[in-house]
Amino acid sequence: MIETRDYLTKELTMVEKWEKDQKDLWFWEKLGRIPFMLLDKITPKFLQDKMLQIVDEIGSYVHNGGKYLVSEKSILKKMKEYEELQEDFTAAEIGKLPLASMDKTASYFKSSRTRMATVQGATTGIGGLFTLGIDIPLVLGLSLKTLQEIAISYGYDPNEKEERIFIIKCLQFASSDYVGKRAILEELAMTDAERDRQAISQLQGWREVIAAYRDNFGWKKLFQMVPVAGIIFGAFINKSTIDEVAETGMMLYRKRRILERLHLLDEEPLNE
Repeated sequence: MIETRDYLTKELTMVEKWEKDQKDLWFWEKLGRIPFMLLDKITPKFLQDKMLQIVDEIGSYVHNGGKYLVSEKSILKKMKEYEELQEDFTAAEIGKLPLASMDKTASYFKSSRTRMATVQGATTGIGGLFTLGIDIPLVLGLSLKTLQEIAISYGYDPNEKEERIFIIKCLQFASSDYVGKRAILEELAMTDAERDRQAISQLQGWREVIAAYRDNFGWKKLFQMVPVAGIIFGAFINKSTIDEVAETGMMLYRKRRILERLHLLDEEPLNE
């Protein structure tokens, strides 16, 4: 498939429409932050300490990848199956594949991780309050893994610090209100040089990103505090959370890849 300018422009328009469709949080979702403050007060201290430890580990992901970096081999293997290629190819060559192939691979990981989140939510929902403190860091970790797999599916390398910052921004976008989403989109529209100048401040603010992501579970997670009944709520909430994170990652990475290819098309006449 030859990706023409018209095709890429059409795909870009679809992503931009998705961006415009991102709405503010519903009123009950804003109220959802309040019960979480109460939850902090009644959660046993050892669980709070464990949550803080895992949040610190997620923060270290921004700096050096920590234990959350994924292996490229499984992503490359899946893309090879979709492309029906006989020879292996490198992660750097993914960026040259058709956009449709990238979409299929990213969609596979989106579906796979959403199913995993559903099972995870149901499992941790059994214990109600006492497993809630464990569930949230697990969802955060799964979100990071999903976004990395999607990044690689579109030919970007999470081993690079700049990409890990972009992944955190995707995570932040998925949990932000309308004003926050707009600010993030404006930031992502900056040039690479402009983003690099802000890298230090972005790294310093990772705690706020993770805290906002956690708080947005709100009273939806409050339902999961009820033992047994929490199975249903836990499965649904985790499924919807990872689904939204994956959709955000796919849209924002698609936009980057489309813009890069349109830029290359604009440069073609200059090279002739």
